[in-house]
Amino acid sequence: MSEAPLPFDPIAEAERHWRERWGEEPARAMSAITSVMRAEQILSARLNAALEPLGLSFPRYEALMLLYLSRRGALPMGKIGARLQVHRTSVTNLIDGLERDGLVTRSQHESDRRTVLAAITPSGRERAEQATELLHRSLFGTEPMDAGTMEALTALLGSFRAGADGFPLGATATPAAG
Repeated sequence: MSEAPLPFDPIAEAERHWRERWGEEPARAMSAITSVMRAEQILSARLNAALEPLGLSFPRYEALMLLYLSRRGALPMGKIGARLQVHRTSVTNLIDGLERDGLVTRSQHESDRRTVLAAITPSGRERAEQATELLHRSLFGTEPMDAGTMEALTALLGSFRAGADGFPLGATATPAAG
């Protein structure tokens, strides 16, 4: 955040300028996407600051929790990338860091030697639980949103994500999906 708060909403001001130059629809779209991007910056900063004392960033926490919540505590690297919706290079970097910290281990899959598994360690489970407790206390940095706002935001972005990512709206994984 800047040193002194602005006396106006910079996104609303940009929208006003956009509307004057390019019309209502482009201004509305620019304002919506800029608002989402600014919200992401705010939330990322809050979450990373909360997790920093535990040696985690939010992406590292997400990878750790994916393993924590999996049936066997281990998943193929490719499946981690698909579930986190990140490139395999990002998964490798995340797992490298978690492995250096003793929070995960890597091994070859028992029946497919081409597949590398990442598995959470007991220290990783403990760190995941500590981090989750921290994030629960802060409601994942969502202040000042109330429950209704969070539900509405989740639903609104859910339909957008479903359209972009191709999954059926409201679909969840089956318990066997691990």
